[in-house]
Amino acid sequence: MVSISVIIPTYNPDAARLGQTLAALKSQSFPLSQWELIIIDNNSSNHFAKSLDLSWHPAAKIVTEEKQGLTYARIKGISVARGGIIIMADDDNVLDKNYLQNVDGIFKDNPGLGSIGGKSIPRFESPSPQWLSPFYDCLALRDLGDTCIINTWRNDYPAAAPIGAGMAIRKNALQAYISAHHVSTNIVTDRTATSLSSGGDNEINLAILKSGWAVGYFPELVLEHIIPAERMTIAYMARLVFGINRSWAILLTKHKISPWGSINKNTLLLRKLKSYLSNKAWQGESNYLRWKAACGIFQGLAEGSDE
Repeated sequence: MVSISVIIPTYNPDAARLGQTLAALKSQSFPLSQWELIIIDNNSSNHFAKSLDLSWHPAAKIVTEEKQGLTYARIKGISVARGGIIIMADDDNVLDKNYLQNVDGIFKDNPGLGSIGGKSIPRFESPSPQWLSPFYDCLALRDLGDTCIINTWRNDYPAAAPIGAGMAIRKNALQAYISAHHVSTNIVTDRTATSLSSGGDNEINLAILKSGWAVGYFPELVLEHIIPAERMTIAYMARLVFGINRSWAILLTKHKISPWGSINKNTLLLRKLKSYLSNKAWQGESNYLRWKAACGIFQGLAEGSDE
C-alpha cells in the first residue's frame, strides 16, 4: 500500500528543528497508510534517536549509513524505500500539510515526469541581514512563480529543475543515476560533516533528463526552510558560496555543458587575486561573497579539467 517514501538524511540534527520537520509530516493530509518515513542516521554522535518518538507513524524507521555524506545517505534511503515515489526532505524542512498529497497528484497526472520540486521559503530563526538576500539560492530558497516542465534534455541545466530540499522523484527514473553511482568514482557529491560542497541534486536531475524523463517546478509544492542564526554569518556563507560554486563548475564540466573553459591550476592564485580586485571584495559583505563565489568557480574549473 506504500506509494511514497519520505527520506530524511541527518547528521547530528538539532532536536528542535528536526521536531518541526516531523511535526509537519505528522500533519500531512495524505493517508499515513500510503507513505513511509525513513530517517537516515549518517554517523551522528549526539544520539538523537534515543529521544525521538516515531510511534505516531506505523511505517517509520531509522537506518544507519556509515559512509559520511549526504549523497551516500540518500542512496541508502533509496535502496530501502518501498514507495514508487521518493521525497527527499532535509532535517530542517517544514513541508506544507498538502505536500505529499500534491506530489502524488502531480505524478499521477504527468506520467512522463521523473523529478519535481517547488517553492522553498525561509523560516528565519533570527532577523536576516540585508546583504543575505542576493544569496538566497545558496540557502536552497526559491520562488520561481508559475509551473514549468522541461520535457527534453537540451544540453544545459534548466533553472526550473528541482532543488534537493523537497525534491520528489519517481523511483524508476533513478535507475541511471544509481547505476552510475555504483560503477563510477566520478560522482559529484553533496555536503559532508566537514564540507559545504553541493551538486548531488543537480547530478540526479541531469541523469533523469538524459534518461528521457521530464523534470518540473510546481508552486503548489511549498516548504519552509529553517535558517538558524549561524547560517547567516559571513564566515558560513563564504564557505557555502565557495563550495556550491566549486561543485557547480565541476558538474558542468563533467557533463560538457560548461560555459567556461578549463583552467590551469597554476593560474588559480593570480585569477583569485584579480577577482578580489575586480569585485572590490573589501567593500562589504556582498562584494566579499561574490568574490568567494568566483573563487569557487575557478577552483572547480581547475579540478574539473583533471577529470
